[in-house]
Amino acid sequence: MSPELWFALGISILQTIEMIIFSTFFAFIIGLPMGIGLFLCRPGSLSHCPWLYRLLAFIVNIVRSIPFIILLVLLIPFTRLLIGTSIGTTAAIVPLSIGAAPFIARLVDNALQEIPFGLIEAGISMGMNRWQIVTRVLLPESYSGIVNGLTLTVVALIGYTAMAGAVGGGGLGDLAIQYGYNMFNTTLMLITVVVLIVMVQATQWIGELLAKRRV
Repeated sequence: MSPELWFALGISILQTIEMIIFSTFFAFIIGLPMGIGLFLCRPGSLSHCPWLYRLLAFIVNIVRSIPFIILLVLLIPFTRLLIGTSIGTTAAIVPLSIGAAPFIARLVDNALQEIPFGLIEAGISMGMNRWQIVTRVLLPESYSGIVNGLTLTVVALIGYTAMAGAVGGGGLGDLAIQYGYNMFNTTLMLITVVVLIVMVQATQWIGELLAKRRV
């Protein structure tokens, strides 16, 4: 490949990493409270707020059911309103974050449900309020499950960033389409695939290491 293409590959890798980092951060900021809300508000749980549980579950299920490539198109007006443009790496972070947040919410909810209820009862007997139970019991005990779920979400986001390139989102997906597919550059296509595989393997390795740690 020419030096220009190698330079473009380096820029695309940085753009993809940028999209993954920021979209994971924003998706986690949105998805974690939603997941906690799903757990606390479900019937028979601590807060027992069925209407809020149904509302959160409805939002999560609706967004999760929309294919990401369609969600990208649907969110173009919102992205343009929020960012000022629907093209580029920064603009792609918006649908990536919104698309990943419901997955994180459901994974957090599932991780919290695996905690023995006896631990929650022990916290209640010690006089803990809901906030203390969440921060001192639920989140520490579900740490490994949440990290594993977050790892799966990041792996999915790597694939989503490639799809974002199809609508001008930048990154490796855009490079593969513009310079690989359209210009029949098989070598560039293969290199792009290898880089994505390396990213997935590195993410899985880091996630497994973090999941083994205790908070």
